Amino acid sequence: MSLAPVKSANVLWFLPTHGDGRYLGTAIGGRQTDFAYLRQIALAADSLGYYGVLLPTGKSCEDSWITASAVAPLTQNLRYLVAVRPGLQSPTVAARMTATLDRVSNGRLLVNVVTGGDPVENAGDGIFLSHDERYAVTREFLAVYSALLRGETVTYEGRHIRVTDGQLLYPPAQDGGPPLYFGGSSPAAIDVAAQTIDKYLTWGEPPAAVAEKIAVVDRAAKAAGRKVSFGIRLHVIVRETEEAAWAAAERLISHLDDSTIAKSQAIFARMDSEGQRRMSALHGGRRDKLEISPNLWAGVGLVRGGAGTALVGSPEQVAARIYEYQALGIDCFILSGYPHLEEAYRFAELVFPLLKLNHGRPAFGGVVNNGPFGETIANDLKPDQKRASSS
Repeated sequence: MSLAPVKSANVLWFLPTHGDGRYLGTAIGGRQTDFAYLRQIALAADSLGYYGVLLPTGKSCEDSWITASAVAPLTQNLRYLVAVRPGLQSPTVAARMTATLDRVSNGRLLVNVVTGGDPVENAGDGIFLSHDERYAVTREFLAVYSALLRGETVTYEGRHIRVTDGQLLYPPAQDGGPPLYFGGSSPAAIDVAAQTIDKYLTWGEPPAAVAEKIAVVDRAAKAAGRKVSFGIRLHVIVRETEEAAWAAAERLISHLDDSTIAKSQAIFARMDSEGQRRMSALHGGRRDKLEISPNLWAGVGLVRGGAGTALVGSPEQVAARIYEYQALGIDCFILSGYPHLEEAYRFAELVFPLLKLNHGRPAFGGVVNNGPFGETIANDLKPDQKRASSS
């Protein structure tokens, strides 16, 4: 049985704390990852009406908590999806950090629960647990963390975590704490999702594969007496025409060579993430099989771990694909594009007007320059006046 389709959605953007640029897999066209640039993107996303922004986590990224706390006071409505890391953080300390940032941002914090799927990076962070053991830690972590955010005094003794009389003296702004987002495709991950989190995230697989995955999670959640909502993580390349969008996609990987792709795929292969395995299997490291579904392109995944697919096309095509995912029951879209500043504007200006969104957005159009120099239209006549005078 499929999930009920959703009629409206939340759209989030992305703060590239690991870097940004015009091309993948090369320093050519790269941009400095500094606070000034990240602030630009956050302010743009806020003014354009995005629901929030995702901040990535890992050793290749600037710290997401510090970045979010620095940028949040500069924005008005934008929410910040920031990662907690079971196994790297004490659940009590993480709960205090969560409550503080939620208050500082006036209730604009969202929490992304990240277990981690790279054994090499995990070892560098002092984590030497197996795949399923990490999800056992995640379950115990969330038992303590969520109870603290609900205002409970917690005494807990598990296999991995032990807490005696833990409590928060300062509660979060959001009643019960921010909503919990979480992704994972393995049975262990789905079990955690079904029993503990609010929104399950999938990476951008073809609609049939996404439908199958979220149906499994939905059944598991219902068996646990819970309801979980669903989101999807995708890149996007939208242009005014389909031809221009596909040309932009090709330019994005135009500096990749076979050696760079092979090195990246070898790194992904060492991971024990089922989600990463599924992403890599979509293209197999080959350039000739990148459109895996209508307007769904796997080129990003040739060299980028995690989310590796992009919606590519005209505004109408990209909106149509989003509505296809909404028909499966997905109500949250976490998007990104290269460079992130420019693509944030393109998507908002070209696609937002075609979507039914749960969050406010500015009305595009209707403002025409009437100044003496006419920078917008090269004279002092509005376009509709020009048409009327010539008819």
